[in-house]
Amino acid sequence: MTASTTMTIRLDPQLKAKLGRLADGTRRSRSFLAAEAVEAYVDRELAIIDGIERGLADVESGRTVSHDDAMASMRQAIEDAAGGTA
Repeated sequence: MTASTTMTIRLDPQLKAKLGRLADGTRRSRSFLAAEAVEAYVDRELAIIDGIERGLADVESGRTVSHDDAMASMRQAIEDAAGGTA
């Protein structure tokens, strides 16, 4: 079994009631659902931070494209996809 720890959080009574309703409907505990929600939130936010850090590293290393060059490339891709008639 995976080790776990306890954390206390404050919830609005309405949110706690909704969590209870979800727990009843899914036959899971409120604790299980809250932990699952926190994990999903943390994973998503960390992925965003990782992406930002990669982007900043690209800027620092000069791995960027100017806006004008990017737009020209996109226009060309659109034109090519339209069979050169765009």
